[in-house]
Amino acid sequence: MKILVINAGSSSLKYQLIQTETQEVLAKGVCERIGTEGAVLNHTGKNAVKIQGKMPTHKEAIKYVLDALVDSDHGVLSDMSEIAAVGHRVLHAGENFKDSVLITPDTLKLIETNTDLGPLHMPANIMGIKACREVMPDAPMVAVFDTTFHSTMPEYAYLYGIDYDDYKNYKVRKYGFHGTSHAYVSGRASALMGTDKIKTVVCHLGNGASISAVKDGKCVDTSMGLTPLEGLIMGTRCGDIDAAAIEFLMTKKGYDVHQMIDYLNKHCGVLGISGVSSDFRDLEAAADKNNSRAMLALDMFSYRVKKYVGSYAAAMGGLDCLVFTGGIGEHTVCVREAVCENMGFLGIDLDKTKNADPPRDKEILISSDKSAVKVYIIPTNEELYIARETLKHKDD
Repeated sequence: MKILVINAGSSSLKYQLIQTETQEVLAKGVCERIGTEGAVLNHTGKNAVKIQGKMPTHKEAIKYVLDALVDSDHGVLSDMSEIAAVGHRVLHAGENFKDSVLITPDTLKLIETNTDLGPLHMPANIMGIKACREVMPDAPMVAVFDTTFHSTMPEYAYLYGIDYDDYKNYKVRKYGFHGTSHAYVSGRASALMGTDKIKTVVCHLGNGASISAVKDGKCVDTSMGLTPLEGLIMGTRCGDIDAAAIEFLMTKKGYDVHQMIDYLNKHCGVLGISGVSSDFRDLEAAADKNNSRAMLALDMFSYRVKKYVGSYAAAMGGLDCLVFTGGIGEHTVCVREAVCENMGFLGIDLDKTKNADPPRDKEILISSDKSAVKVYIIPTNEELYIARETLKHKDD
């Protein structure tokens, strides 16, 4: 079946059309600058094409996407009826959903109640859903959430040490993100290991980075929290920090709360530490030239990852499988080596030759033959996961 996967941002709309039986991406693209002058659709189907147009809202953007999919020159469909269902990536399920869900008027109302938990992304996600429903009223649509994979965390893992009534009243707790990636990658790890009765740590390392502990196929802990700001040091996010340090910095810098949150999300992380870049390729290049702050940023990032791996192994009572994914996880040799260094007490023994030059975009075992823990690079495929979830729920 053909599933259309939609990821709507505030001024963009990314999409892939996936043939689920073969896992083939038939077409993909992105509408950019929605709501402004110069809106454009970059579409790749039979061939690549750039289409300029007026896209005042996501509704017009969806129309451009659908027209491109059936176009005689660059489209891949003869008729829109070939699309079996639409899967929407949605940031936040709150505590309303534990799984992906068929979008109905009632489920959409519940989704909308979680807007304040993801004020930057949820309005755009909801706009994308409403635009698609208006243009494609007969197509089944499914919401696939970034948070639901982590909904299996026990209460003692997801609660913060705040007044319990405040948690109940305001839903302030750890939710976790990157769930579609963690679900896909941990599933692939189970397939490679031949069982889901394993203890796996998944390191999704990119500009945004998170780690999950997955025991017997279920998430039992994850590094991101109420928002994606908690956890690892990231490209521009600070990660774990003493809450009192935030108030201290606000006073010293004269920031209000909005300025401070912007600072912590966009001006910290390895960018702030290095003063060079949030891109690890730039950090490696600078480190090779003995830039001490770039080296420090790499060391701090790798150290935080290592700490989470160790703590999650402790939480699960052992470790069978360690997985690296995401742009950094898949392509940054020095980070993988630093994370696995001196981890023999956990049973991790990296094959440095395999780690140094792995094939791109391939699943590969990079641990040595004597390693008790299997260490893999597994490229993530969030769109395929969303398509599979959509197929699973489209007839609910």
